[in-house]
Amino acid sequence: MSRRLLALLLAAGLSGCATISDGIDAINPFSSSGPKMAPLQPIKDGIDLRVQWSTGVGKAGTYSFVPAIVDKSVYAAARDGTVYKLEGGKTVWKIDAGQPLSAGVGANSRLVVVGTEKGDVLAFSAADGKPLWQARVSSEVLAAPTVGDDGVAVKSGDNRVFLFDSADGGRKWVYQRSTPTLSVRSAGSPVFADSYVFVGFPGGKLVALSLQNGAPVWEGAVALPKGATELDRVADVVAPPAIDGRQVCAVAFQGRVACFDLGQSGALIWSRDISSATGVALDGRYLFVTDDKGAVYALDRLSGSSLWKQDKLLNRRVSGPAVYRSNVVVADGEGLVHFLSREDGSFVGRQKTDGTPVRAPVQQLGSGFLVQTSGGNLSAIEAQ
Repeated sequence: MSRRLLALLLAAGLSGCATISDGIDAINPFSSSGPKMAPLQPIKDGIDLRVQWSTGVGKAGTYSFVPAIVDKSVYAAARDGTVYKLEGGKTVWKIDAGQPLSAGVGANSRLVVVGTEKGDVLAFSAADGKPLWQARVSSEVLAAPTVGDDGVAVKSGDNRVFLFDSADGGRKWVYQRSTPTLSVRSAGSPVFADSYVFVGFPGGKLVALSLQNGAPVWEGAVALPKGATELDRVADVVAPPAIDGRQVCAVAFQGRVACFDLGQSGALIWSRDISSATGVALDGRYLFVTDDKGAVYALDRLSGSSLWKQDKLLNRRVSGPAVYRSNVVVADGEGLVHFLSREDGSFVGRQKTDGTPVRAPVQQLGSGFLVQTSGGNLSAIEAQ
């Protein structure tokens, strides 16, 4: 792991206080193809899959764009500045944000928000796409803004968190903390829950910030940096946490997956040594996580004990999981969408998209799943 991170660091020409770009993709920059992806075996007696709709929304470039789902509407963005509102796969409106984008989309029923590499935060009307306001953060925006009733939360590339007024974009507060010498570039958005904003940080920390003033209320150690070098000590919470009921769970790259009790001021419930930068998903019984080698795990969400592991996706750059009823769904670096049995992790279905990587986690959409590829294909897929 350290050799791979060192190679990536040297290839990028970074030094000092720096970020490691694409370290989570398991790509060797000195190879034309990177580590060989595990071959896929045919699926016998699989479920029937149906593409409800599929459309092009523009390429992502080197960034990761996440579609936003609000009721029956889907909002999507692309690197070239295009922002869409779709319903049933049909375009309701399409606008040009006026500059290249680096992150999006955050949305609710009134507001659609995207970010740029220059640190601009752009808000548009969810009804018709008209510009509403523009704000600024301290560095590039890599994570989709989070839009809630209490404002718009934005995490900047220098690991500061800003809360803006949703009506006019006025800054309510900003939170900043010291960061390690090296960190992984993070596309993990803040998450609203109760009266807090939950944010993952370099150094393996999950922090609950007060919605009122941005003050830290409690801090949980998802991972503890360790090792002889700065590269060894990279242990960052890169993906957003998952929250269900009184439990909040997160995972760190080169670290652990851990769950905390919201009712006990962030008391640790359990932790397991699993390295991931793609996040976790929760349902009523299980926690699902994809590790940095491509294995998908199901853990008991109350104890952290292992239930199953699917390890046939080695080096396929697997996305974070989504779960609905009997299916756990992930996508990979070739744009393939894999349906796994929730109960034992076996492959039950597979669907092609456009052949380009899926960097953002798959999302639940109604009775199906929504997938956005880096090539700009947005597809809603349903298991029959």
